[in-house]
Amino acid sequence: MNPSVTQKERIISLDIIRGLALFGILFINVGAYQLIIEGAPMPDMSGMNGVIDSLINIFIEKKFFSIFSFLFGVGFYIFATRAEARGDRPRMRFARRLFALLVIGIIHIFIFWGSILAIYAVIGFLLLPFYSAKVSTISKWLFTIIALHILALLGQMYMPSNALSSAIFGFLGNDAVAIFIMFLSGFLVAKADWIGHIGAHSQKIKRLLYSTFPFFIGFSLWIWFGSQADDQQLQSIIGLGVVPTTYFYLSCLFILLEHKTIAKLLQPIGRVGQMAFTNYLAQSFIGTAMGLEVVSPSDIVVIASITFIIQIIFSVIWFKFFTIGPFEKLWRYMTYGKKVVSKQS
Repeated sequence: MNPSVTQKERIISLDIIRGLALFGILFINVGAYQLIIEGAPMPDMSGMNGVIDSLINIFIEKKFFSIFSFLFGVGFYIFATRAEARGDRPRMRFARRLFALLVIGIIHIFIFWGSILAIYAVIGFLLLPFYSAKVSTISKWLFTIIALHILALLGQMYMPSNALSSAIFGFLGNDAVAIFIMFLSGFLVAKADWIGHIGAHSQKIKRLLYSTFPFFIGFSLWIWFGSQADDQQLQSIIGLGVVPTTYFYLSCLFILLEHKTIAKLLQPIGRVGQMAFTNYLAQSFIGTAMGLEVVSPSDIVVIASITFIIQIIFSVIWFKFFTIGPFEKLWRYMTYGKKVVSKQS
């Protein structure tokens, strides 16, 4: 059965969100490129640079990686169900896909130390046992892991430290747990069929938006004042706000992209998201090639914006001639072991 127009538009929406996530990730990675150079001077954080740095902490830091992680979970469900529909073994095929990602990710670490690909591959294996689980079972697991993660972060901030508690809080409060939370969130939403029928679930999504909005405001203020006071717990505060803020962002985006005018306007960004793997790798090549010793927050805004505009133009042109990105083609070949036709007919 061919997908309906609505389902096709839903895939475009995912591509747009993925493209926007890449833009946010650029803001973090551009700042990380300077750390590659040993002994480089620290950037100026006075005046407007300090304000921009605080705004990045509030609106971008960890949030867009989390959106990317959510979409990875959605992608797992879509990939596995399509594999099963073809008569393939979904878990084995996805495991092979993850192993291919791990190989590419290990190579990528030698180019950019901040690569997330190998980490995604390893954590992705934890999704496999949930493939046949009920939505209610996944929901219970997700709620439990979120609760433990939040308690661990609070424990790191406020509980007296000893060897045992530090080990437990450090494990449960780790960024890897936050990544898995978003993997599982994306998988759950896809399995509950929200992705295919956003309109039908719009009231639930709006309730999620309204319930997470106060958390978004509260954590934004907390991070702002923490940034101004140079709070030593700032990263923990940011970590606490990641899940509700990411849910708020995603709710907003899914509702906004139901409007065809907005979706059409942002479609060029969707092209970036359509070849997200290639564009993510390209960002690190660009950053390494720059060889910058000092990157101030204002520099980050300029470099990230220019780089993303270039990627939009490149992606739009690319899809006039090809149907798949170059590294997506490689990844698919490593997954299936056969050549992929990529030229437009």
